[in-house]
Amino acid sequence: MTVDAHHHVWDLSVRDQDWIPELSPLRRNFTLADLTPEARAAGVDRTVLVQTVTVPEETPEFLALAAAHDLVAGVVGWTDLTRPDITDELSRLRELPGGHCLKGIRHQVQAEPDPEWLLRPDVRRGLAAVADAGLVYDLVVLPHQLPACTKAATALPQLTFVLDHLGKPPIASGALKPWATYLHALAALPNTTAKLSGLVTEAAPDSWTVDDLRPYTDTALEAFGPTRLMFGSDWPVCTERATYGEVLSAAEELTARLAEKDRIEIIGGTATRVYGL
Repeated sequence: MTVDAHHHVWDLSVRDQDWIPELSPLRRNFTLADLTPEARAAGVDRTVLVQTVTVPEETPEFLALAAAHDLVAGVVGWTDLTRPDITDELSRLRELPGGHCLKGIRHQVQAEPDPEWLLRPDVRRGLAAVADAGLVYDLVVLPHQLPACTKAATALPQLTFVLDHLGKPPIASGALKPWATYLHALAALPNTTAKLSGLVTEAAPDSWTVDDLRPYTDTALEAFGPTRLMFGSDWPVCTERATYGEVLSAAEELTARLAEKDRIEIIGGTATRVYGL
């Protein structure tokens, strides 16, 4: 089974995506109807739909989409981790139409000015509730925030953390450190996994090659190993640099030297196991 462990959808008539620049080609609707033929043509069987904005209405909408479309096997939603009734709120989400598809929670930590936001007592209480609910926690962070991720994962060994986009390494510059050092520290913890996703977005616009990505994916393979890495397209954000098929082909080329059983893990096995698809 091939799993795309990270993609988005949005409808600007329902809700603005205020993180998208006004003149960006991403400033239009991207729906499951757009994604499905591309995913099927690429041989993708199942996907994980991931939150985009920090509003409570989005997660129920995504769960309903998952209930109505067999392509989407899981949802990583958003809720306010600091709310006093976080446990009850997670239970409420699980009871909604499609609630069985809720597999994880994510917050735009990359936008938080405090590099140790994850370590705040109210946030850690919310993360513990996510673990108690049997969900995982997706990390969308910048490289300088990775040390806080390591501290949070150390403090919460019962919670599985999934690092999105490998922590957004500086691929365009070609620099590996300190990102690689931070990544190895996080990967040393058994309750951490990561996604080979969003990498083309961090590469040089219009001139990136698969070889530009290789030092970063090789570092991730060394740190996590194939059983803790999963492919994600980051569609439609990836379309600023590459087509859906090109992103999948790049992942296949970057893992071509691995044994077949290891490639199977990255292309679907890890995501199926970690998200309980």
